[in-house]
Amino acid sequence: MIPIKAFVAAAVLIVSTTTAWAEVRIQEVVSPGGITAWLVEEHSIPFTALEILFKGGASLEPAGKRGATNLMTALLEEGAGDMDSRAFAAAADGLAASYGFDVYDDSLSISAKFLTENRDQAIDLLRLALTEPRFDQDAIDRVRAQVVSVINSNLLDPGKIAGRTFDQLAFAGHPYASSRDGTLETVAALTREDLIAAKNGVMARDRIYVGVVGDITPDELGKLLDTLLGGLPETGAPVPDMAEYQLKGGITVVPFDTPQSVVRFGVEGIARDDDDFFAAYVMNTIFGGSGRQSRLMEEVREKRGLTYGVYTYLVPMDYGALYLGSVSSANDRVGQAIDVIRDEWAKLAKDGVTAEELASAKTYLTGAYPLRFDGNGPIAEIMVGMQKTGLPLDYIATRNDRINAITLDDIKRVSKRILRPENLHFVVVGKPEGVESSE
Repeated sequence: MIPIKAFVAAAVLIVSTTTAWAEVRIQEVVSPGGITAWLVEEHSIPFTALEILFKGGASLEPAGKRGATNLMTALLEEGAGDMDSRAFAAAADGLAASYGFDVYDDSLSISAKFLTENRDQAIDLLRLALTEPRFDQDAIDRVRAQVVSVINSNLLDPGKIAGRTFDQLAFAGHPYASSRDGTLETVAALTREDLIAAKNGVMARDRIYVGVVGDITPDELGKLLDTLLGGLPETGAPVPDMAEYQLKGGITVVPFDTPQSVVRFGVEGIARDDDDFFAAYVMNTIFGGSGRQSRLMEEVREKRGLTYGVYTYLVPMDYGALYLGSVSSANDRVGQAIDVIRDEWAKLAKDGVTAEELASAKTYLTGAYPLRFDGNGPIAEIMVGMQKTGLPLDYIATRNDRINAITLDDIKRVSKRILRPENLHFVVVGKPEGVESSE
């Protein structure tokens, strides 16, 4: 007999190799209680993946409670109802069900995978975690110690320091300005009541997105949604204000004793629902988002050997947006790396890209897209992301057409709009030779 957990793993593999991305057919399902979900039926394997996303995440935390949502999320598997952490883990293992809980600045995500024969029990167990988490003091103390260890480690990580410093300078006064892990002081002060408040603030029915892929019908899913989510609060905590971007062009040096400086650089970005987002996405692929094929890798690494890697990426958050890059280089060469990046940044803002670069980027992006649909779980996750960003049901089928429609003029327009070389700011963590703070 095949062990039940081995069967689940095999089911994930089989579905991942048989579900074609172009054949994804999304249905919108509304439960009797009014909860909406997107469903892709896949009955070839008795297995289902469920993805839930609550909009808001750690950005909902009030002043002085930074880290509450992160700590609360880490405790959701540490006991629920009349089960302590060990009993909860044993129950999940006995059902061959798996659960994942993750928090981000703008969302809290919950993943579940279960066999059809154990669906009801798996959903009941997850419902307990969402509606009756225990938050036992011994579990709080143990997980808090783990979070404190992460915070202490990050205080000594040049990359984390660079990112945290850039965020502090860019979004001072907003939750985005600080780590969702919290600080040593805020995490130490969190109480059980703070965790309950954080749970009720983010896990509310007015901010739910659900994606489901697998062996379940629309009627069955409607009943499941009400069972699982119907007991949550109707409304959650108020959302924060939009984050005002406050950085100007220049350089900030953070002294740190290390032979290699770490650099975070960027400008204000572009929202995900902006009409220019697809053009910006293609632009970024050409500039620094496609690994060894990008302009920056060619100029900074291949031609000059100044780094092992340099990357750029769009960060379209709910209440603010960034266009960021990162690079590391030896202290005596980081100044040269910064000069090359600054020159290439200005060149792209002025001239745009070539026809050859655009054609290559389109081939890369459209060819890579189907690889994202490699299983029920990833498809369910893609669907909640689509809902959160307001994309239509047919987006999967039309996404590559949108990429292919981008023109050279589109890239030139969006490059001038976003890059703005005079606003480019570098945060350098290390002992960079010949590089000084501009203010």
